[in-house]
Amino acid sequence: MPGFFFSHNMTELNGKEDCKLAEGKIHKKKQKSFGADLKNYLKCMVPHLEPGIKTSNTKNVMLSTEEVIQWSQSLEKLLASQSGQGVFREFLKSEFSEENIEFWLACEDYKKTKSDHLHGKAERIYEEFVQSDAIKQINIDYQMREATAKRAQDPTHTSFDEAQKTVYTLMERDSYPRFLKSKTYLNLLNQLQPNTSK
Repeated sequence: MPGFFFSHNMTELNGKEDCKLAEGKIHKKKQKSFGADLKNYLKCMVPHLEPGIKTSNTKNVMLSTEEVIQWSQSLEKLLASQSGQGVFREFLKSEFSEENIEFWLACEDYKKTKSDHLHGKAERIYEEFVQSDAIKQINIDYQMREATAKRAQDPTHTSFDEAQKTVYTLMERDSYPRFLKSKTYLNLLNQLQPNTSK
């Protein structure tokens, strides 16, 4: 009897997961509808963009075509824009690598921290992103992880600089080029540019 209950439970759980992933689609069509599901997922991830783009009388931040085009010039320009950070972060979430931008932003904030608050923030950043069992562990090698750990114990404003540069380079070489080719970015650009139909 308990075995039967367990297997019934597992079927029920899988059914719930399928519903979440396929948004009500039949399980056997799940693979065929992956592209559509991903598109719907991305729409859900950045719902604030479309209304802000299409209508100028909303409370959302308005994006200009020039600003969005500038994002394609360099990762630095993308990250210099609040809106750019938001869109890129949502893209990274879709790739399950948002820890990179979160770490980078935490380091930027850390550099502006008053000296008497450095220790607490350094500890939090280390525990969240650097230590080997961190929830949002960043992709750095063992030597850098150890060196960063030592610097975080006696923190200065530059304690995370080396790790931050490594994560920035990783985003610049890996995630950023994919972002520029992604439907998220291209659709946003197309929506902002008037009269760019076939």
